[in-house]
Amino acid sequence: MKQIDKYTNKKILVLGLALSGVSAAKLLHKLKALVTVNDYKNLDENPEARELINEGLRVITGGHPIELMDEDFELIVKNPGIPYSNPIVKKAIEKGIPIITEVELAYEVNESKMIGITGTNGKTTTTTMITEILNTDRVLGTAYAAGNIGTPASEVAMKATESDVTVLELSSFQLLGTLNLKPAISVITNLYSAHLDYHGTREEYVKAKMKITDNQTENDYLIYNADQEELSELVIQHSKAQLIPFSRKKKVEQGIYVKNDRIYFNEEEVLEVSDILLPGKHNLENALAAIAVAKLMNKSNEAIKKALMQFKGVKHRTQFVCTFEGRKFYNDSKATNSLATINALEGFENPIILLAGGLDRGVSFDELIPAMKKNVKAVLAFGETAEKIIETGKKAGINKTIKVVNVEQAVPEAYKMSEPNDIILLSPACASWDQYPSFEIRGNAYMESIDQFIQSKQEEE
Repeated sequence: MKQIDKYTNKKILVLGLALSGVSAAKLLHKLKALVTVNDYKNLDENPEARELINEGLRVITGGHPIELMDEDFELIVKNPGIPYSNPIVKKAIEKGIPIITEVELAYEVNESKMIGITGTNGKTTTTTMITEILNTDRVLGTAYAAGNIGTPASEVAMKATESDVTVLELSSFQLLGTLNLKPAISVITNLYSAHLDYHGTREEYVKAKMKITDNQTENDYLIYNADQEELSELVIQHSKAQLIPFSRKKKVEQGIYVKNDRIYFNEEEVLEVSDILLPGKHNLENALAAIAVAKLMNKSNEAIKKALMQFKGVKHRTQFVCTFEGRKFYNDSKATNSLATINALEGFENPIILLAGGLDRGVSFDELIPAMKKNVKAVLAFGETAEKIIETGKKAGINKTIKVVNVEQAVPEAYKMSEPNDIILLSPACASWDQYPSFEIRGNAYMESIDQFIQSKQEEE
């Protein structure tokens, strides 16, 4: 960890806890800042706050009192999930107090080489792929996955050395709170509309995403999806980094592409598409980005191939669960929008029983229709959007569409509607918050229900 003194005796407010807030507060405390932590949850249900109090930090819980802004804070480190409409945040902006997110703080002290990954979809899978490849046959140091993937960037920054690599998944929420962040290698997997309730407009969302390359220079690299015309134009106009395009549809110069089911980087054959274990065109794109990073980091083709032949995916992201009586169950609970579900559907050739539904954000699901028509034979819908999902299925010509209460009830019903060689796929196309606190809990409930169902069937026999 770099030893810096810019925060010594500076009054800093950490707004919002969760993992990143706890880690940021501990790092600032180590840097000898005068830290105040403010979290909405009450102290009696807030173990993170109690932990920080025990370490000697000042912690205020049970709300976000606007009176805090009467104190002379010099910086606010904001939890990414707290919107800029929050009264404390608005007051800080009025007073000209800088507001950053924890990833910016981590960047300032991180000694390791940093690789940043953003995009609308595929961030976590690409981040994990890169980490797995970089750690394969590694002799010196460790590649750490951090950021939006779950491990706070500042937690890694406190232990990473010059021999290590930080592979940092960056959401638009996190990027919005960066000032000097500059990855040596940046990746933009793709760019669609998302989180407009937070950003206000698509333009602001795109602007936040492009901050990943704002500070890059000609000594850095930006890997991007050349199959997206808008993204290609944006990076050419916006970035000063060396541009490395990836494409699964066409040959690209000075980049990575697919030709005759083989993957090439700058004309060099790296591996065959069939060497990638994960199914789906979207995962092929994720792999192209990951391979490009690996080649820039001088990983051998053998190490890349070895890693990708073993990589089974990330939990809740088109995750293979099990095979039972010829049916293959997949958990894609992370698919919280239509595009992610389209990607999952297009990854399979076999007939699909689709389990979908969740929080109603007032959007149409008609963009699912072409992918549904391909090989979805039945739809089981749940949650606030159940009726909308069923209506979409009917528009796609699917005769078997039923409403169930939740994913737990969907599992036995899906089995009844299935046959050997079918895919039973949870890919909700919606956020989980109407019924489940997170997509992880929804996915876990699905997998637990599969285990219980299989056990009950075996007991019957």
